[in-house]
Amino acid sequence: MQWNTSVDFAPLVLFIGGRGKYKIVRTLRDVAEVLMIEWPLDDGEEYVAAVKACADAITGQAGMDELRDLLLSAATEAGIVVLSVIADGGKTAPHMAA
Repeated sequence: MQWNTSVDFAPLVLFIGGRGKYKIVRTLRDVAEVLMIEWPLDDGEEYVAAVKACADAITGQAGMDELRDLLLSAATEAGIVVLSVIADGGKTAPHMAA
């Protein structure tokens, strides 16, 4: 598993920790670091599912799409605002999730 590549993970911007503070998540390593170091809550059901999916992705037992979906659910659970850019037929459009 290549931790530092972004081939299979569409970037997310997570607004964590207050006004103007954000973390750009582009790789599996970024996901692991944000979940383990910067996440404001560590006891939510969605958070636990995201951590498990991250561990599964590291070992090759889960895909990046599943991890991304669970990370978004965990962000919603924690009240983290997320900005993502999703490619759609060659066009990109901003997508906000809160």
